[in-house]
Amino acid sequence: MHSPRRLVWSIVSDVVIVIVFAVVGRASHGEALSLAGIATTAWPFLAALVIGWAVALAWRAPTRPVRTGLPVWAVTLVGGMLLRVAGDQGTAVPFIIVAAAFLLVTLVGWRVIAALVSRRQTTRSAS
Repeated sequence: MHSPRRLVWSIVSDVVIVIVFAVVGRASHGEALSLAGIATTAWPFLAALVIGWAVALAWRAPTRPVRTGLPVWAVTLVGGMLLRVAGDQGTAVPFIIVAAAFLLVTLVGWRVIAALVSRRQTTRSAS
């Protein structure tokens, strides 16, 4: 079981990543960076992120890249796209590719870094 602090940090990290994704996407297309605009872009992915956490039982191992990161990424991407379709928002192929790459690198990437740091700290304390 992971510490409550690590769990909170993991949840906040994932939410911030999705919000940054929405902000960067809107900014790169010259769309308004208003709270309403960001919320419109982010909500499908935030809702899918919650589902991804539930599917992966992410609270059990929030920093594990493969066990948690990959399923959270997959559900966030696919669920976010499906919710965008349901909400009459665009899902052009280039957008799907960029979203897949960005969310993979960030949602899984921070977990890879955390695992490497944890492994290094464990190795140091064992020496």
